[in-house]
Amino acid sequence: MPSDTTASRPAAPPLALAGIVLAIAGAAFFATKGIVIKLALLEGIDAVTSLTWRMIVAVPIFLTIGLITWRRRLAITPLGAPPALTLPVLLQTLGVGVVGYYLASLLDFSALEYITAQFDRLILLTYPFFVVLFGAVFFKRRITPPMVLALLVSYAGIAVIFWHDLHIEGDNVLLGAALVFGSAIAYAGYQIMAKPLIDRLGAQLFTSIAMSGAGPAVIAHFLFTHPASDLAVSGTGALLMLAIGTVSTVLPAYCISGAIGLIGPERTAIIGNVSPVVTVGLAISVLGEAFTLWHALGTALVLGGVWLFTRRERPRQKLLDESTA
Repeated sequence: MPSDTTASRPAAPPLALAGIVLAIAGAAFFATKGIVIKLALLEGIDAVTSLTWRMIVAVPIFLTIGLITWRRRLAITPLGAPPALTLPVLLQTLGVGVVGYYLASLLDFSALEYITAQFDRLILLTYPFFVVLFGAVFFKRRITPPMVLALLVSYAGIAVIFWHDLHIEGDNVLLGAALVFGSAIAYAGYQIMAKPLIDRLGAQLFTSIAMSGAGPAVIAHFLFTHPASDLAVSGTGALLMLAIGTVSTVLPAYCISGAIGLIGPERTAIIGNVSPVVTVGLAISVLGEAFTLWHALGTALVLGGVWLFTRRERPRQKLLDESTA
């Protein structure tokens, strides 16, 4: 039926554009996270405490939005239709949330105690390679020579910065880099596992449940490792904890989940290459971090590798078709 096909085609470009905009916004908001954590460290607030406050601020917002979304969905669901949110789906979503918002975040927050915000963000930027690697292992997607070249270029950039910072900061850089790589792997796994659940539940409901699952895990970790009195913050520290829960968490989480639902996890990951630009700018201007010739070279190589990686997804129609799948 030509008329039906014609009617459905115009919906694709706006959906793809909306996904791209959401991915850019999410990456930019997430890029502020390292800056806020570094400022919190200067206020004497450690990584686990910051992560706990992140959940204290963010989870009630996620729960409220999730409940509203679920009630609206129930109101429009036809009688007798199978429920989208079953117990197995609920448990899967909670588990994926623990991977993405507890494990990946804990490793990332902890790494910032040892390395600069710039270096942390550049390593995290390489998680699209892990997304594709998981796709090849679990979904038999092909890894091409250009993708391998892109990976080598990006990791050459990381090696340049690592070598430079290692000679200045010592073994702390090795530990910090290892923690961030662990975070990147965990976050790539989160993105792969999130896609089918977002397709089923929608971005808002998925994100609300996923973050709500991670919240108790984070709080339990805090209570096992810290006295409850460590949560007492005031003044600048309180403002930073509010920022880590809202600007650096709630806003980007919904943006990223919406983007994954519209354009898929691999494209959302690719678009995340805007984040180091934001982080570098903020790290230099707000934190006063050094940006040497070595940092410039390493950053250029990482961004160049990601650019090479994106070229394999050039066919626009493929992107548009998958964005409406």
